Amino acid sequence: MDLLDQLRAFVATAQSGSFTGAAAQLGISNRLTSKYVAELEARLGARLFQRTTRKVGLTPAGSDLLSRAPALLDDIDDLLAEVSDGSKGLSGVLRISAPITFGEVYIAGMLARFAAEHPAITIDLRLSDSFSDLAAEGIDLAFRIGRFDMASLKIRRLGTFQSLPVASPAYLAQAGHPDTPAALSQHSCIVDTNRKTPRRWTFHRDGAEIATQIEGRFHVNSASAAVDLARRGLGIAYAPSFALGDALESGDLVRLLDGFAGERGDIAAVYLEGRTLPRKVRALIDFAVTDMRKRQPQQRPAPLT
Repeated sequence: MDLLDQLRAFVATAQSGSFTGAAAQLGISNRLTSKYVAELEARLGARLFQRTTRKVGLTPAGSDLLSRAPALLDDIDDLLAEVSDGSKGLSGVLRISAPITFGEVYIAGMLARFAAEHPAITIDLRLSDSFSDLAAEGIDLAFRIGRFDMASLKIRRLGTFQSLPVASPAYLAQAGHPDTPAALSQHSCIVDTNRKTPRRWTFHRDGAEIATQIEGRFHVNSASAAVDLARRGLGIAYAPSFALGDALESGDLVRLLDGFAGERGDIAAVYLEGRTLPRKVRALIDFAVTDMRKRQPQQRPAPLT
């Protein structure tokens, strides 16, 4: 039996958590998927999954194989695509990870635009505010925001975002406008617990950092939810610019503290170090650079290395 089919069945089963999910992903029967995995286990002389009636879980040997098999399959697909005269486009599955709000606001639409140009590509987008383990989860590319130092990953910076203090006209009519960061302590602020320092908001002016402690009735772990609560007049939100949508242009929200610059963070694509980057992943990174530049013309991402 073909080793590649066995490896594909193994990877799909590990990533989906079941033979049924793997069969649907591969477009083959559940029985054939299970057969491929059993044959791979026989070939290796090692059990790769712990099977239960509801799902399968990786054994230590399975975890070791999953850390390398997706990259191997990508490299083989890339090689076959490059040497085949009849294969000019990109194909296969792209497994993408992104934070929830940024993924919903920007990444999903960007991937839709990319997929429209490459109809043979299948997108597997996984949204989570926890950092994904790219090797263990078989992630091809992760989009991350904020400040990060990841020595084991390659980083392509795509742009930056700025956090902005905002409130609704209704809230400001009732509570007044804060004119300095210190004045925020007298207001009802919406605490985004996803921030590194949720109750400590930092600004900059004339090269100096100005931090203030805030309090509020609403604590949420979503920038989108914080913006929605601010729209409803329930307090001041300190939200990344990408989460605001058209709220400022429509007048639903008003930017505060114009003389003070909010915190800035990076927007980046990250991928595993020490492997040849598949064509489809490189193509997606290049597309994201161009797509984000159209929306943030001031950004100049660094070259891909």
